Amino acid sequence: MSDGPARRGPGEPWGGLSPFSIKTKLGALVIIAVLITTGLSMIAVRTQTELRFITVFSMIATLLITQFVAHSLTAPLDEMNAVARSISHGDYTRRVRDNRRDELGDLAGTINLMADELEAQDQQRKELVANVSHELRTPIAGLRAVLENVVDGIAEADPETMRTALKQTERLGRLVETLLDLSRLDNGVVPLRLRRFEVWPYLSGVLKEANMVSTARGGMASGSGSHTRTDVHLHLDVSPPELTAHADPERIHQVVANLIDNAIKHSPPHGRVTVKARRGAHPESLVLEVLDEGPGIPRSDWHRVFERFNRGAVSRPHGPGSDGGTGLGLAIARWAVDLHGGRIGVAESERGCRILVTLPGQPSVPS
Repeated sequence: MSDGPARRGPGEPWGGLSPFSIKTKLGALVIIAVLITTGLSMIAVRTQTELRFITVFSMIATLLITQFVAHSLTAPLDEMNAVARSISHGDYTRRVRDNRRDELGDLAGTINLMADELEAQDQQRKELVANVSHELRTPIAGLRAVLENVVDGIAEADPETMRTALKQTERLGRLVETLLDLSRLDNGVVPLRLRRFEVWPYLSGVLKEANMVSTARGGMASGSGSHTRTDVHLHLDVSPPELTAHADPERIHQVVANLIDNAIKHSPPHGRVTVKARRGAHPESLVLEVLDEGPGIPRSDWHRVFERFNRGAVSRPHGPGSDGGTGLGLAIARWAVDLHGGRIGVAESERGCRILVTLPGQPSVPS
């Protein structure tokens, strides 16, 4: 905390040097009361007025001034008490007027800062529940699709099918283990498990899972909503084919799966979604592109695309069978990219929407 009188931040006290502090006001009140009494006494001596009249006048004047000062001190305290009571009942929207330059103004700023933090934490708690529900849908949907195909006789319970089901189950377990990571998202303490991996087989597996979910019958739940898009074709383009990257595969899976899911929703009938992977500028860095053939995103909305619960404002933004999702997929993708120190954004495209992801790769070792 600063003890200087020049400027202060939210919740920073003005200190004893401020001419508007409560101590200064109380001191001025005592001085004024003494001056009034002394002045009236001198007037009484010169005019030969009875002392009792002077005493009564000085008491009345002093009480009026004291009442004025006391009201200026207690009125904001009453307001702070009302706001604090509302906060204790779960209403974090009320604020105290912070227009004083004294200790009470400092206290008002501190209460407002506390209310801001509590409101932010309450919003984070609600978003955490939404994030958890959103992220658990994809592996559950994939596992359900595999099991329903086996039960309905569409697929055989061969080792390959069971391995796919096991992979979804393992991913579900990993997601459950990372729930606490989501709760620590804004604190910047989410761990990354970076390793080197081959891009083509990795993305091929992600697209296979996306195909499995999108072809599930009867409104199967996807990563961020319910749709029955069986008409969208997924295409993978990796160059060079032996391309490798250095990143956290689980987090990148969140990025690609959510981008594909979003692109499928916005694709026209019998549309095409393309996932491209290229080598970046640094060792084992990676540039990913996800392109669809949908209506695209207006340039004025590019900065809002990755906000949580933002579903876009274009006319008829979602393809047939899509409910629009929860507006969390792109926000989660940005979160995972930010953890890597990379960049994600909407890029220019002649048709549809083009999301560009850049991952920094393996950090260089200082010499």
